[in-house]
Amino acid sequence: MSPLFPALAARAERPALRFGDRTLTHAELADAAGSLAVRVAGARRIAVWATPTLGTAVGVVAGLLAGVPVVPVNPRSGARELAHIVSDSAPSLVVAEPGVVLPPALAALDRVDTGAVGTGADGTPATEPSGPALPFPEHAPQSPALIVYTSGTTGPPKGAVLPRRALTATLDALEDAWQWTADDVLVHALPLFHVHGLILGILGPLRRGGSVRHLGRFDTGGVTRALSSGATMLFGVPTMYHRIAEALPSDPALAEALSGARLLVSGSAALPVHDHRRIAAATGRRVIERYGMTETLMNTSVRADGEPRAGTVGVPLRGVALRLVDESGDTIEAFDGETVGEIQIRGANLFTEYLNRPDATEAAFTDGWFRTGDMAIRDPDGYVRIVGRKATDLIKSGGYKIGAGEIENVLLEHPGVREAAVTGEPDPDLGERIVAWIVPAHAEAPPSAEELADHVAAQLAAHKRPRTVRYLDALPRNEMGKIMKRALHD
Repeated sequence: MSPLFPALAARAERPALRFGDRTLTHAELADAAGSLAVRVAGARRIAVWATPTLGTAVGVVAGLLAGVPVVPVNPRSGARELAHIVSDSAPSLVVAEPGVVLPPALAALDRVDTGAVGTGADGTPATEPSGPALPFPEHAPQSPALIVYTSGTTGPPKGAVLPRRALTATLDALEDAWQWTADDVLVHALPLFHVHGLILGILGPLRRGGSVRHLGRFDTGGVTRALSSGATMLFGVPTMYHRIAEALPSDPALAEALSGARLLVSGSAALPVHDHRRIAAATGRRVIERYGMTETLMNTSVRADGEPRAGTVGVPLRGVALRLVDESGDTIEAFDGETVGEIQIRGANLFTEYLNRPDATEAAFTDGWFRTGDMAIRDPDGYVRIVGRKATDLIKSGGYKIGAGEIENVLLEHPGVREAAVTGEPDPDLGERIVAWIVPAHAEAPPSAEELADHVAAQLAAHKRPRTVRYLDALPRNEMGKIMKRALHD
């Protein structure tokens, strides 16, 4: 069986991880993670206190080498959420960097420190080398690798159990879609407790035998420096790309750095079309989008050799079966760019279960297809356009099924709009009316409701215009930049 991380197994001397001024080659990572793996081997599960640090990456890789399921824990979790995650996953150990003070829910567990690892910019090792660890056998593809907790928007977070075959299926499909090689150097500043930052952003480069530079925290200066000194790829969320788009007119160094990147990837939420256009105009590079979930890892992407069409998440990845179904559960055969249906997924990229929740696991599938709850349309050439969540973004108004996402994109093109969200609320005549939540570009002179309604009707259709407009200072967002629409109505 081939190893999960071939470059670690081969003890390659190429750089693997850089966090700030600390780096590890693949050979050094094999030693550091292998030594830690010996200490956690045999544990039922391990929690990793997932700060954006080199130690977190070493701790996760150690768990994977030892074949022990890893539970990445968000350091910003509230006390109630953290207590639920610890109680639900029941880890035997917690892995953290030395000196970190853990909250009570984790402090009660046996602790294993990662140690000070890495080599500084001056070549000085942080610690004495531990020496090569004993080789670890490869583990069964179906065995659990990670337990990643969902956002819990409709109740306590659920632990999605991700097997090793899901990791390899997704990362190898992205190798194909993005032409990802060992020569690529990825830069990002994403958190390390979820799919985007940890699996794509750390494990992806390690599986390819390439390198990742983690900025610790996002800032456009860090992006400029990394892309100007050898990095080839940038991963980010829409909030990051929006800040890049805002900075570009006054930052020629940033524009030049982005123009030299091989691949700019956005995910975790839709990137507004107007930000796509601003970045492309300033840099000549187009951001591509992909679509995934905690339970499915990656499902679709715009390909590196495909058309980088703004507003779409591309085509299904290699090995992923994707279908749209209507409210009756029937497959929608039309690729007409109009018919809305729920995305369902089947493939090796899927999770195996929600931990301790057989009821939720059973409810999530129908005939072997995972029900994503995401609504989309498909263009004639198969490109997928997500229009929102079934629970919050599908609006049934006047007999029409309307996706909130396309209205949001049009509203964001209005010069008087800085941020926009669209929801539906009960209406005695229409069933639901469309509500636009607007953060104006200029608070002292917001665009009128009539102006915004006319703007949408001119671009889309009259029945898609907002009937109500509410003005805010800011939209509520989570750590990944996703708008929390339930909080709007609350």
